[in-house]
Amino acid sequence: MLILLSALFAAGPLLPAEVWRQVGPNPRPFEPSPLPIPRRKRATEVPPPVPGATSPTGAAGIPAAPRPAAASKLTRYTLCLAQGDKDLVTGIASARAWLAESKAGAAPNRAWGAAAQCLGQLLLQQGDFPGAEAAFAESAEQVPAADASAAAALQAAAGNASLAGGRAETALVWLDKALSVAPANAPTADDNAARGAVQINRSRALVALGRLSEASGALQEAHRLAPDDPEGWLLSATLARRGKDLERAQRDIEVAAGLEPPGGTLAPQIGLEAGVIAVLGGRDAAARKSWESVLALAPESAEAKTARGYLDQLGPAPVQPAQPPEPAR
Repeated sequence: MLILLSALFAAGPLLPAEVWRQVGPNPRPFEPSPLPIPRRKRATEVPPPVPGATSPTGAAGIPAAPRPAAASKLTRYTLCLAQGDKDLVTGIASARAWLAESKAGAAPNRAWGAAAQCLGQLLLQQGDFPGAEAAFAESAEQVPAADASAAAALQAAAGNASLAGGRAETALVWLDKALSVAPANAPTADDNAARGAVQINRSRALVALGRLSEASGALQEAHRLAPDDPEGWLLSATLARRGKDLERAQRDIEVAAGLEPPGGTLAPQIGLEAGVIAVLGGRDAAARKSWESVLALAPESAEAKTARGYLDQLGPAPVQPAQPPEPAR
């Protein structure tokens, strides 16, 4: 999920735009559904979790710190990220040293903010979600008051890190702060996409807190702001399926599938969820087709492992009886 930022600080050389395009984790829409297939579960088994109900336990699903484009001028920020990419422990130590050095200046301090953001990115890769949250919050504090949208994006990053660390209530506070700042001018498509991304993560936090009706409302707002974001439709399909609204679930998963490219990162998750929705509706052939598509797309993924288990439970496809030959004329 991309969080779009304007230039963070007014003075000094600007950081390359692309390094501001991912500033927080992207928690998985849902962990792979536990076996067996929901409609075949025993009394002691639980259905697949709703999006956000299970907090990520590691760095899976969290984007790596973005690399600068080949043509971009290297800055201390991009070098900080590159060092962490080469050796994460050394990179984190260097980011901490840069942060300590940068605090000598008065706030708002551009270098301080950039150092804190780099540290936050690297801590995400390490799986230190509380540390990443604190670093993004510190970076947000160094944004000039005139650039509230940049501060909002960093607050959203802090919220995403908090959510990835299983602190849904704190995440919701951060995400609500990020949404409290309206764009200074008429919102652009990028503004709406960024706010839609925040609403999607709000829905995860709300689900984790058991506030399902509010989560549904957050997803409705995400659809309004970012109707072409397949992740929002995947999440709303899963939420509807958990609420036994299979008609709505089927509609939303079809929208998600139509928006996600066949080889996209969400495609295996969409295929897995589509199969669960189909089997709950008694459409075993459609479920089998969806789960087989997951195996074809990402055979080594967690979704493929779950899909194999589901397919084993369905058993082989029914053999169609041979048609008798037509009589000779």
